[in-house]
Amino acid sequence: MMTKKINYQKQCQYTIENLKKEGRKPKLLLHACCGPCFTIPYEELKDYFDITIIFNNSNIYPKEEHDRRLEEFKRYLKEINANITILEFPYDNENFNKDLEPRAADKEGHERCRICFRKRLGFGYKYAYEHGFEYFGTVMTISRYKNAQDINQIGYELEKIYPTVKWLAADFKKGNGYEKSLLIVKEHEMYFQEYCGCKYSFEAYKMKH
Repeated sequence: MMTKKINYQKQCQYTIENLKKEGRKPKLLLHACCGPCFTIPYEELKDYFDITIIFNNSNIYPKEEHDRRLEEFKRYLKEINANITILEFPYDNENFNKDLEPRAADKEGHERCRICFRKRLGFGYKYAYEHGFEYFGTVMTISRYKNAQDINQIGYELEKIYPTVKWLAADFKKGNGYEKSLLIVKEHEMYFQEYCGCKYSFEAYKMKH
């Protein structure tokens, strides 16, 4: 029996509507993996949250790709005059992959990806908890490579571990979010990656091209 999918974007909109009524902008630590994925989430959230970005993406391979995505991200923020703090953490792909290696044979979208989500979101959620953020969320649900059901389920699991920080549920692909993001990417001539990020998706991409 298939589990009914939850519309997490409706939950996001519900949160925003409540914040409008309250007339306040809570502190949100927002995990981001690249500029293209940040575009629409930022447009939807910027008026309702005091946003700080966390960039902890040691999954991205190789390092040159990691650095390129980060620099393009910073360039985009500068172009749109978004004065937002980016928390950057040291790149350590070798150690990050130790938990992924046992699932090296997995196809994209299966348990290896969920392990990757848990590692990055777990790190970010802990940081949000330790530094007084009211909300934690991620832009990843806009990506065509990411399963929003998995990501939000992991988010709610982490909320139970760090109960003072609310999980910002979302599915930014909804409402043609992905298609809208492509228009912004084109407008800003932003680098748009052709694979998710990890060395396994990189190798799969190379085999096809």
